[in-house]
Amino acid sequence: MDFGDDVMDGSDGQHRKKRYHRHTPRQIQQLEAMFKECPHPDENQRMQLSRELGLEPRQIKFWFQNRRTQMKAQHERQDNCFLRAENDKIRCENIAMREALRNVICPTCGGPPVADDYFDEQKLRMENARLKEELDRVSSLTSKYLGRPFTQLPPVQPLSMSSSLDLSVGGLGSPALGPSLDLDLLSGGSSGYHHPAFHLPTAVSEMERPMMAEMATRAMDELIRMAQAGEQLWTRTGGPDGREVLNVDTYDSIFSKPGSSFRGPDVHVEGSRDSGLVFMSAIGLVDMFMDSSKWMEFFPAIVSNARTIDVLVNGMAGRSESLVLMYEELHVMSPVVPTRELCFLRYCRQIEHGLWAVADVSVDLQPRDARFGTPPQPPRSCRLPSGCLIADMANGYSKVTWVEHMEVEDRVPIHLLYRDLILSGAAFGAHRWLAALQRACERCACLATAGMPPRDIAGVTPEGNRSMMKLSQRMVSGFCASLSASQLHRWTTLSGPNDVGVRVMVHRSTDPGQPSGVVLSAATSIWLPVPCDRVFAFICDENTRSQWDVLSHGNPVQEVSRIPNGSHPGNCISLLRGLNASQNSMLILQESCTDASGSLVVYAPIDIPAANVVMSGEDPSAIPLLPSGFTILPDGRPGASPSSSSSAGPLGSPPAGSLVTVAFQILVSSLPSSKLNAESVATVNSLISTTVEQIKAALNCASH
Repeated sequence: MDFGDDVMDGSDGQHRKKRYHRHTPRQIQQLEAMFKECPHPDENQRMQLSRELGLEPRQIKFWFQNRRTQMKAQHERQDNCFLRAENDKIRCENIAMREALRNVICPTCGGPPVADDYFDEQKLRMENARLKEELDRVSSLTSKYLGRPFTQLPPVQPLSMSSSLDLSVGGLGSPALGPSLDLDLLSGGSSGYHHPAFHLPTAVSEMERPMMAEMATRAMDELIRMAQAGEQLWTRTGGPDGREVLNVDTYDSIFSKPGSSFRGPDVHVEGSRDSGLVFMSAIGLVDMFMDSSKWMEFFPAIVSNARTIDVLVNGMAGRSESLVLMYEELHVMSPVVPTRELCFLRYCRQIEHGLWAVADVSVDLQPRDARFGTPPQPPRSCRLPSGCLIADMANGYSKVTWVEHMEVEDRVPIHLLYRDLILSGAAFGAHRWLAALQRACERCACLATAGMPPRDIAGVTPEGNRSMMKLSQRMVSGFCASLSASQLHRWTTLSGPNDVGVRVMVHRSTDPGQPSGVVLSAATSIWLPVPCDRVFAFICDENTRSQWDVLSHGNPVQEVSRIPNGSHPGNCISLLRGLNASQNSMLILQESCTDASGSLVVYAPIDIPAANVVMSGEDPSAIPLLPSGFTILPDGRPGASPSSSSSAGPLGSPPAGSLVTVAFQILVSSLPSSKLNAESVATVNSLISTTVEQIKAALNCASH
């Protein structure tokens, strides 16, 4: 039974098709509460429910009929399981008795006893036939009222101890299992498939839907209260950014739940709130929130993977009263910080005209059957009621109030470089989400108006501008995905310029948006005693590129084309050309973007024929790109300014530093079957080490 399916009565059902009406989670919650008190409401009670819920009395009547039938089917299934267990018990007793009788002798003649196997077997056959009829009857009843067949538990598949993973020198594993690195070259590397934190279902069972609807409704109510609460619940930090953080003790006293008062010693709470104007309509934002693909496109630097598992309630126009079950992985784009995996309900409701709310809350989908053991699980992340209030403004903007609230286990030590950033809550806090949303909405507005300006300095048409922006967006998304440190992407550490070392990972590329063959990814993260804005300005400036770009060989770089990509002057897409004779057939596509939470500079080589295709406005989806670049994040130290080069921390402490990740991707071979050789690893190791050294020297921090 779905959320409140209306079934026609017997007289009409023979002549007309069934009509289905999906109730909202709030309606389901109240109906379930009434059902617990009174499964058989009288006419007056049905009329009262009809007025309160805005439903017809016949809808109330049919909902209770269906719910009673569902409960009856559930009880019959439980009885059937009990009968089967009893049957198995009796069969085992019969076998034991027969074995015992075989070992005794007749007291009269001393011979073996008279066999009674035939009668025992017949008795068991009759019992099994009866149980099978009972099972068929229950299955038929369940199929009739739940709308799908009742399936038994799937047979347990035997565990195979063999592996198809190719561990030969330079061999690549099966695509289903993931790549394996050359064990002779990359000692200690992890290879093969690694289990994700969640064993995700393909859909939510019918019995779980009412419970999830009630959970989403409670989360929505809590989100609205937290978003509108005052200073008692939220405390403003004393740093330059003045972020709002959650007062955990006050929260526990206001929103007390059974068992919530106890938290393990390895669990820390992250709670934050932020609000601001976003250049997009409320309807557009709601549509993005409820679409997992758009969700990934808007937040590539935070969401490395997302998908919709099941749509529990498909809302009406504008997605009002929509409820979906989603999965996502969150990252900070560094190989030293593991991703956070979340499985959560996302519930959208229009509170009033022009005001929407989108609430998230985690659901526990850990495997319940541990008879055969489960692999070690990564640190668990739980999203407590979080989300957004979105108010439509008259000028095309929306005011967004973002609440982020998580409990995170610290079973794995946080890398020293990122400890302050993560433990402060800034890495996945509301401030970072809202800043990324504002930047993404500015980018969308620029893409929508890309066809309005005249030709730029290189004579690129408006259609060419749009095509270049789409190609650059794919480049940035690919770069962000390549830096994920998820359970399925394990990095191997080489020696490098710092205690982090250069981390490498190899994979076989078959994506039409990438060069086909074996791709080697390499990255390292460093701390620089330089503010983020200064590092960003240095890296994205074409006039200083020759100081860090090893592949430019010290030659200057000229900007051929430039497309603004936001209000900040550093947010832009550029087409660069190296002024050297040996590389005159190659250009560089680069996108730089920055906001209050961090910055990105991503680039990829592109040949002149492909650039001509893009600038003419043709579809760029078939152009292969292998992006490299930089991520720049504040170090998260308390009391230090995240961006200003002149700001110092309290009591004259040093100014804020930057966490910079340098990442390259190299096509090792265009043949998928080729092996990874020592020369390729040495080349990329030297490339990253030299780049890091040159950046430190140019920024006068070579000693760090």
